[in-house]
Amino acid sequence: MATLDRYLDAMVKHRADALVFRADAPVAMVLAGASKPVSSKPATEDQIVALLAEVLGAAYTPGLTGTRAFPYISPSGAVSITVEEGNSGIVVTIEPRRGGAAPQPTAQAPAPRASAAVAMPVTSAPAPRAAPEAYIGPSDSAELSMATASIPMPTSAPDSIDELFHQMLDMRASDLHLKSGLIPMLRVDGGITPMTGRGPLSSEQIMRLVDPITPERNRKEYAETNDSDFAYELKGRARMRCNVFRDLAGAGAVFRQIPSKILTVEQLGLPKAVVDMCQQTKGLVVVTGPTGSGKSTTLAAMVDWINKNRNDHLITIEDPVEFVHKDIKCLINQREIAVHTKGFKSALRAALREDPDIVLVGEMRDLETVAIAIETAETGHLVFGTLHTNTAPSTVDRLIDQFPSDRQSQIRLMLAESLKGVVAQTLLKKKGGGRVAALEILVVTSAVANLIREGKTFQIASAMQTGKGIGMQTLNDAMMELVKTNVVEASEAYSKAPNKKEFGMILTRAGYPGIWSAGKTDD
Repeated sequence: MATLDRYLDAMVKHRADALVFRADAPVAMVLAGASKPVSSKPATEDQIVALLAEVLGAAYTPGLTGTRAFPYISPSGAVSITVEEGNSGIVVTIEPRRGGAAPQPTAQAPAPRASAAVAMPVTSAPAPRAAPEAYIGPSDSAELSMATASIPMPTSAPDSIDELFHQMLDMRASDLHLKSGLIPMLRVDGGITPMTGRGPLSSEQIMRLVDPITPERNRKEYAETNDSDFAYELKGRARMRCNVFRDLAGAGAVFRQIPSKILTVEQLGLPKAVVDMCQQTKGLVVVTGPTGSGKSTTLAAMVDWINKNRNDHLITIEDPVEFVHKDIKCLINQREIAVHTKGFKSALRAALREDPDIVLVGEMRDLETVAIAIETAETGHLVFGTLHTNTAPSTVDRLIDQFPSDRQSQIRLMLAESLKGVVAQTLLKKKGGGRVAALEILVVTSAVANLIREGKTFQIASAMQTGKGIGMQTLNDAMMELVKTNVVEASEAYSKAPNKKEFGMILTRAGYPGIWSAGKTDD
């Protein structure tokens, strides 16, 4: 029996008007308009969310602000569950659905958990009030406490790491964080939230969960350096990019989900200018953005488009291999650092002897890797690479600045000839949940190439403004379009803007009020 069903049994037995769960307060029953505490300890927000997840399944998404209502059929009868979430925490009110009277116990089986909830009108939650002194007698009070206070909140320990992975995916999280002494944490829509129904994990428990999926090579690396990276496949659902480490608290781990299904350029809504970069026969294309901004997803979609539309040999060099591509029209070889090759620069040098048409470099980490990537692009190959810069102009500067000053003039000349485009992206929270990418797109025209050659990269932003007709766009323009189309909040776009002063002025001119209107910017 679900934990919540046991509370509902007590509610039915005492013919209560409602059952109220409020974060950091005892569970309360409403009888004749009065609120009576019925649990000996306050309920935590994690426990309340776990109760809801257990009976409502995928129909309930935690963390969404506002008021939502769900019907639910328990063994005791039909009830309405109203969930209010906001800055003050979570409040759940449960009321009978039989004309306001408490439902009588029935033999009806509970509805399936994953499909128990459907849309229904929202009802307002009764405000808890102090119980009248004489309403519940001593014997009733003791009986009521015994019926509810001993009901455990779910905080089960996982049997395996796969159990946590499945729950992580069910909750639509992008990352799972394990820290010694804490409840497992999830990143959902960009924010960190506790995993429902789980208790704190010790350092030993974390290692017991992680050890079975850690390759032997990585066990040795962890023992020597206290951290290690590897990939793991959760069959049928996703691949995981794994990092195991040790910190002040003890053992820890972070897992990033890589969907087993590769999203297409159409599903991601990538602009035509980005797809056109996939049709290049030679040159360098750089996809850039902060960590966790979706670079790998964008690159995977671009490789997928090439795989479906070109007949070429494509080599990927990754650490670790994330999205796995099956050969469609292209022949694809995917190599993992430290498993199939020593490092990026050695793999990139080897790739030149492996007859590639296209090479994907997972990360251009150092000067030598950047130099070989540019040389590879110059010798008639199409090279895709990633950096962690925020904008297209800063990407060009980063590529040049990695070299000593006496080599920068030569690199400017090489880059002016080889660079074909830059896609800089950042993820923003969508209204109603989920995330969306804002893309800055630089197409290297002869005019842009000339600016790179002459060291006038500060003028690239202006060139992007005048190049809108061929698909160029700045990050500010991309984010402003998402605000205007009501996809993201103005405050969310402002928080992610690289230049807040400039973007605040754009918002003000467009008529969006906020802290930026008063000139209280962070820049």
